[in-house]
This record gives sequence, C-alpha cells and structure tokens, in this order.
Amino acid sequence: MSAVLQSQQSPTFTAKAVISNDLADLSSIYEYDTHMCIVQRHVSAPIRQFVRQLLQQPHNINVLQFVSIASFDFQELLPQFTHWAGYREFCQDLADISSLFSDLFDLPQVGLRLHTLDKAMCPKFHVDKVPCRLTTTYGGTGTEWLRDGDIDRSKLGSGANGMADSASGLLKAHAAIQTVPTDALALLKGSGWEGNEQHGLVHRSPQLSPEAPRRLLLTLDFA
Repeated sequence: MSAVLQSQQSPTFTAKAVISNDLADLSSIYEYDTHMCIVQRHVSAPIRQFVRQLLQQPHNINVLQFVSIASFDFQELLPQFTHWAGYREFCQDLADISSLFSDLFDLPQVGLRLHTLDKAMCPKFHVDKVPCRLTTTYGGTGTEWLRDGDIDRSKLGSGANGMADSASGLLKAHAAIQTVPTDALALLKGSGWEGNEQHGLVHRSPQLSPEAPRRLLLTLDFA
C-alpha cells in the first residue's frame, strides 16, 4: 500500500512524495512529478541491538566507501565490531540496501557513507546537487523535509540572507515539517536529476534531543 502527498508547485507541475511499505514503490522515483519516495520498514531485533550499542560508543563512526556491488564484502565494513551481537545482520542489511539502490539505477558501484551524528550535520533546509540519494536513519531521528507547497524556493541558500529557516520566509504560514521515520528507506531526488534542476527535494538534518541524542545515518550516492 502506498500514499501520495501532493502539493501544487505551478499550474503545470505537481510535486509528490510517495510513501509506502512496499519496496517496489521505490521505482516511482522515475516518475517526472515524484521527488521523494519513502518505504517504511521494521528492522530485526539483532540489528536494533547492534545499532543501540553503536550509538552508545564514545567515538563517532565515519565510513566513506566506494562499493562495487559484485565484489565488496560488507562483513569487513566495521571490523572492530565483528564480535558484537547483530553485526552480521546489520552488514547484511547494508548489503541488501546497496544492492537495491544499485539495481534501481543500474549502478555497478555506489558511494556509501555510514556515520554517527551527535549534532545536525546540515541544519538548514537545502537541496542536494546530486541525481538521487538514498538515506536511512538507524536509531535516532530521521531526516526532515518539506512539501513544495509549503515553501518559497527563492529563500533557499543565499536567498535567506543569512537568516534562520524560521525567519527567512522559506516556510509558508501553513508549512508542516515532515520527518522520515526511523529505519525507513528514503529516496531524495536532487537538482542533478535531468529535468529536476528546479525541483529538488528540500530537506535538512534534524535537531537532536536528550531523548534521541545521536543518530546513525546511511547515505548512498551515484559513484
């Protein structure tokens, strides 16, 4: 089952976000008027246990890796944690997601980044200058995003004149900030997608809270 959130961007273009629990719906990203796909899911108990331990570590994890889907061994991604319960299941989940992203866009290699965060990495709303990016937050708060009908795009970047999102005029009066659910897979179509140069998904990193002071973020990019 899937739901579609639509917002009128212009008389000739309606941007939409597809929200589903079916992985097959990720292919909706190829539709001209889709700029986001979210597939909600539940990870296994061993993965949750591994992530919980990882987020309790005093040092941040920051892995940058070009992954050849045909040959990369994901079990070697975090060798210092191979003895932890849930490690193999976690690495298999990373492998499955990477293969899914690779298959969807016919990519023999993908750019993988896995990192723990204790503050907002990109605290202001922005658009990624990439064709499409996959993100998922294991533990902690997911990425925040906005529907096109809720924003004035002229206030992005330098158009904000250095002001905060809440003061720049970026958010319209009725704007509602959306949050990608924890563990969900999200495809964010950027301005690097041909034909989408002016319609990239507007999003930002969430502010963290005492209840969820850290997050483990996976991103996959074209390589």
